[in-house]
Amino acid sequence: MNAMKVTLLAVVSTTLMCLPALAGKYKGPNLNGQTVSISGPWLTGDEESFEAVTAYFEKSTGAKIEYAGSDSFEQQIVIDIKAGSPPNIAAFPQPGLAANMAAIGGLVPLGSKTENWVKRNYAAGQSWVDLGTYKNKGGKDQFYGFFFNVNVKSLVWYVPENFESAGYSLPKTMEELIALSNQIVKDGGTPWCIGLGSGDATGWPATDWVEDLMLRTQSPSVYDGWVTNEVKFNDPRVVSAIETFGQFAKNSKFVDGGMAAVGSTDFRDSPKGLFTVPPRCYMHRQASFIPAFFPKSVKVGVDADFFYFPSYSTKKLGNPVLGGGTLLAITKDSSATRAFMEYLQHPKSHEIWMARAGFLTPHKGVDLSKYSSGILRKQGEILQNATTFRFDGSDLMPGSIGAGSFWSQMVYFVSGASAKKVADNVQSSWDSIK
Repeated sequence: MNAMKVTLLAVVSTTLMCLPALAGKYKGPNLNGQTVSISGPWLTGDEESFEAVTAYFEKSTGAKIEYAGSDSFEQQIVIDIKAGSPPNIAAFPQPGLAANMAAIGGLVPLGSKTENWVKRNYAAGQSWVDLGTYKNKGGKDQFYGFFFNVNVKSLVWYVPENFESAGYSLPKTMEELIALSNQIVKDGGTPWCIGLGSGDATGWPATDWVEDLMLRTQSPSVYDGWVTNEVKFNDPRVVSAIETFGQFAKNSKFVDGGMAAVGSTDFRDSPKGLFTVPPRCYMHRQASFIPAFFPKSVKVGVDADFFYFPSYSTKKLGNPVLGGGTLLAITKDSSATRAFMEYLQHPKSHEIWMARAGFLTPHKGVDLSKYSSGILRKQGEILQNATTFRFDGSDLMPGSIGAGSFWSQMVYFVSGASAKKVADNVQSSWDSIK
């Protein structure tokens, strides 16, 4: 009997040792004397965090990692690739530029093994494969981009004390969110703070609303077609999403300052209404960075919190998440480069940055308790529960659209124009691109 127990314990121990998410440690190949060069946009605190990730790889393998961060990365990497002198790995902040580099033969495919790993081990894995797949020089789709460090935009910020005082519960569906908005109005309050002002970039917060609503009313394939204009901007499905945004932003009872204030209020000032007494609004939909513009005395997680911008229960489209992220792609191959990309599959490479700040991952194998704050952990859980992830659509559109007519026409929309009119105008600007 004792022998059987010992054998059983040995089997269990061996099994646990084979599970990387539980083992916790990474042990890579011997790469003494080999160097991997990496360039990307990470600077200051982010650069220090990434170097902590690479330092663990160096210690485990004996390889040397040379990272060069730059605020002009997007311009420099194009120059380096076209000149035939790229680094081994490039960290692209947007998939659009990576796709352009793949199309001129500047990226090296990661291969089906890595692609299948992402499908299995990232939440909403197919989404991440889709976002990292681009056409090569010959026009064939291949998997190039491994996402490492992402962000979440599908968030609604609120003040817990205000909700508790009024007896409001957090909505779990879009239908409940709309009902809550109506209830707040009925109780004499204003549900939303919305501001589109952002200097030369005025209008962009509205594009995030429309993108989130597209993901909640249409399939991912329709969203993808809209981003590339295979689905026209004035398609009824897109017009409907803009109109749905209007149900929030063009209803003066729903918005602090009324409809007229939406286009003129700076996005950095718009959440301040959450913190007045009495509150000028109860909710503010914005990405994970917005606490930087809260009053200095506000402690996130105590004085302010967030919930997932919910999906429609009737649409059966799961839990889509809108966001952004950085992808790593091979621009000059080597065995040490491949080893580093494999290292990024190990939970440890994610948990090192998770324990610091400014990092979220869809990796299902990580220990969520490693996040440095409860706020990051909650956002990480939203990523883990995502059924679909899509990149900010305006960032993927041509600059004259995504950072041009889309922005300006959303301001026109909240000023009184119809959804159909602004959609027609954006489509006209798209049609003018040669």
